[in-house]
Amino acid sequence: MALPVVSALMKNKKNKPALVLTLSSAGLLIGGGVAAYWLLTQGQPFARDLPVGANIIPQDALFTVSLSTDPGQWQKFRELGTKETQVELDKNLVQLRDRFLTNNGYDFQKHISPWVGEQVTIAILAPEATKPAPNPVATDGSSVMNQQSLVVVLPIKNPERAKSILAQPKALKQGKWIDRTYKGIAIKETDSTSTESLSTAVLDGRFLIVTDSPKTTERAITAYKNKTTLSKTAGFTDNFPKIATYQPFAQFYVNVPYSAKIAAASGNRHLPAQVLAQLQNNQGLAGSITLESQGIRIKGISWLNPNGQRVLAVDNKAGNMQKRVPAETLMMLSGGNLQQLWKDYVSTSQGNPLSPFPPEQLRAGVKSLINLDLEDDLLSWMGNEFSVSVIPSSPKNGLSDDFRASLVFMVRTSDRDRAEASLKQIDEVMKTQYQFQIQQKTVAGKPVVNWIGTSGILTATHGWLDEDVAFLAFGAPVSDKIIPKPSNTLASTPQFRETVPSEPDPTNGHFFLDVERTAKNFPLPTLLPNQQLLLSATRSIGVTTAVSDSRSNRYNIFLALKKTKGVAPLPSPSIRGEE
Repeated sequence: MALPVVSALMKNKKNKPALVLTLSSAGLLIGGGVAAYWLLTQGQPFARDLPVGANIIPQDALFTVSLSTDPGQWQKFRELGTKETQVELDKNLVQLRDRFLTNNGYDFQKHISPWVGEQVTIAILAPEATKPAPNPVATDGSSVMNQQSLVVVLPIKNPERAKSILAQPKALKQGKWIDRTYKGIAIKETDSTSTESLSTAVLDGRFLIVTDSPKTTERAITAYKNKTTLSKTAGFTDNFPKIATYQPFAQFYVNVPYSAKIAAASGNRHLPAQVLAQLQNNQGLAGSITLESQGIRIKGISWLNPNGQRVLAVDNKAGNMQKRVPAETLMMLSGGNLQQLWKDYVSTSQGNPLSPFPPEQLRAGVKSLINLDLEDDLLSWMGNEFSVSVIPSSPKNGLSDDFRASLVFMVRTSDRDRAEASLKQIDEVMKTQYQFQIQQKTVAGKPVVNWIGTSGILTATHGWLDEDVAFLAFGAPVSDKIIPKPSNTLASTPQFRETVPSEPDPTNGHFFLDVERTAKNFPLPTLLPNQQLLLSATRSIGVTTAVSDSRSNRYNIFLALKKTKGVAPLPSPSIRGEE
């Protein structure tokens, strides 16, 4: 059976980087930039819980994305966001449609929808293991990119319709189609004189595979025959079904160790051997994306190599800090155990030049600034729930508006005596080394300590919210917002409840960001392409995390988005050869 419809996907190897970039951009639009992950399960998974092609795609695939073929889902997706984001999205969708379908004489509804299944999967494969290690001559990593290959898996739900529609391949602009067999499977591919690089095959009459080279088709067939596919990858079938959802808009999977090897060989940036060794313990990241009336939900999981040495501490005891900060809080990040978080960071970052803050530098920085040992003097009593929040100021009673917000750190201590001793040491350092005035005050009957700068400006405050929860606030004076415990808390607001997922429960952390108010009042660092466009379409972001077991972490992310009514259909394609 020929595959004319998707031939344009593999039309030219020069288009591969552009396709990858396009898919990446689509991923940003789907997920808001972040990322990605699945829950854990017991027993044998059902095939419907795995992405299409999991039993075909070779297990050394770097990345896979499965996309819905339901036009209704894509229309729903287009309704999320502002008019500006919709214009940008529609432009990309029309370009993809015209490039892969319209320009080759095909229409999705007429030529694909009648026979294709509910999802199609696109996979990027690593260079063959039998090849020598890539030599990154080009600084942009193109030598590595050119060795990667693409596989598209299209399930056939109606074989008769597929056969009638795809019976005859489109004539090539150059070269011709040739037929051959490999391991008993019929293959149709372009010959060596063609400018197009395309190879297709049908497996068991149920799946149509399209690749960008004959060799890649052989790799897929071999993996299918030998059962060396994604479904056999360590941890894949144990973890992926745990985040399976009904009729997802998209699903994705990242092979961490193979991707790390590719990153190590790309451009001028090389990962040290010890870093590669650490990354080998991280097996996979996966996610399931669904569309809801008010935004996008991403359920996901990350898992370690089941045979690796690294294990996770199952310590899910967060979930109370949002009840201690006021309703107007702009951002809150909480965790279950700061001490354990630091240990995990050290184990994965030690000697890693790509770590944002090398552990040894952080230790040295704390020692230099306040003459305390980070682990012995501070983290030793921070083994319980903690949070970092941004609380806006509300100047009143003639107070100076020197700061527009306060960065507030809270932690439930495991040793109050040790905590108080450390805080007193910090007070002494601030007084003697930095000439701050240490001022004892009371707020709602509770003692607090203020740090007053040389210019007379209140810079920071610390104290106790109850017997074992300490706080330290930098910036605007907000002690009266958290002492006594506010009656109207962040946890009680409709925005928090609707944005931050209630599961998994118990949890080891939450994240909440009021994007609208934060972007309006404070400058945000640029982290993503078209960031301002994405921010303008986002109301808030919520994340809930948990350690599932000693080998996996779960994530539930919700992006609350604006919505525009009356989105017009995409302009109809103009198919060549039709009226």
